[in-house]
Amino acid sequence: MAERNGRTVRDLRRANRAAVLQRLYFDGPLSRFELGPATGLSSGSVSNVVADLVADGLVEEAGSVDSDGGRPRTLLRVAPGSGHMIGVDVGETRVRIELFDLTLTELARAERPLGQRRYDVDVIAGHIRDGVAEVTDSAGIDPARLLGVGIGVPGIVEHTPQRGAVVHGQTIGWDAVPLEELLRAGSPLPDTVRYFIDNGARTLGQAEMWFGGGRGARNAVVVLFGSGVGACLVTPEVEHGRAVEWGHLTVRVRGRRCRCGALGCLEAYAGAESLLERWREEGGRPPEDADEETALTAMLAAAYPAGGGTADPAALAVLEETAEYLGAGLSDLINLFQPERILIGGWAGLQLGSGFLPAVREHAAAYALRHPAEQVTIDLGRLGPDAVTVGAAILPLADFFARGGRRPETTPEGPAPAWRTVLEERAGR
Repeated sequence: MAERNGRTVRDLRRANRAAVLQRLYFDGPLSRFELGPATGLSSGSVSNVVADLVADGLVEEAGSVDSDGGRPRTLLRVAPGSGHMIGVDVGETRVRIELFDLTLTELARAERPLGQRRYDVDVIAGHIRDGVAEVTDSAGIDPARLLGVGIGVPGIVEHTPQRGAVVHGQTIGWDAVPLEELLRAGSPLPDTVRYFIDNGARTLGQAEMWFGGGRGARNAVVVLFGSGVGACLVTPEVEHGRAVEWGHLTVRVRGRRCRCGALGCLEAYAGAESLLERWREEGGRPPEDADEETALTAMLAAAYPAGGGTADPAALAVLEETAEYLGAGLSDLINLFQPERILIGGWAGLQLGSGFLPAVREHAAAYALRHPAEQVTIDLGRLGPDAVTVGAAILPLADFFARGGRRPETTPEGPAPAWRTVLEERAGR
């Protein structure tokens, strides 16, 4: 049966379930009385939806609170064990796979180092498949019961109806790689469990906007500072966040060659790979056969020796120059988008830490227009090194909300609301 606006009764029930689930998830525990004004539903609708969600095992009681002269009100919350998601970070030094319960508490993890920057697609697809099997086995979770697997990858992600997610990762040699299709080949997961693939900077941004330093902001930029640099832009016009190839903004005409092949990209000066390369050119000596994370640790120790030792002038000069390039790059984002907040995450950003920020802030303010520069704060992200995997796990979680808490195999026929809609609605709160 369809209403005049084209929505069916099934659509309405699904929307009501989604509204209650999301309010309990983000603001719970709540009583039935509180859920009414929080969701805009009548008391009768709230009671019916809650009864339905309790019967499905998605909602449980969480104590009670006194009411004004009446009977105590029972508090409700989302049941943590009623769903599980996997988040995957296809980084530039390793592949990290984490299993979460419905409240995004980590239950198991697996990591696969990538060695000497090996970006072989089949190897990475194998790491993901093996990691999914490892974490589900470790936690004793039936893979068929997963809500989905979210994956953050470097590069531009194109979603196609024929081949699913296709990745254009020019800096790592991926040219229109049908990653979703490759993962399905030999996958340990049944067809009912979906892969959700998106840019890693965007998944980082999504995590910070939902649970980290971006909460409450309408205009924000979240920077992924790793081997290269990228960013996720959130504005009222793109509330669910959009990955931007900020690292390939030209900051120096006829400058250093970037790994994308162009000259003078920001990434050629501000990414960890280029930072270490410039240190080597100036005589720096990172440990033999060290991965980038270990080498950057050594560089920081050389520039800022413990115990008041003599600093390596080359390491210090390169870091100071990097702060200026990074600040100049941020000034472009400030001038173009006028964000309230800029958050810096990624393994290299976190390693450089809060001691690096004053110089970055100073250069960003010097290169930006005065008014927007005075309105923005620049800080580190709050979710640490697991932010990309948390953000990736949010993708199947958003799909779960969009379906009103029903799994794909139990959803009645007909399209569920797009999972991106849930991201947009949540980002706008």
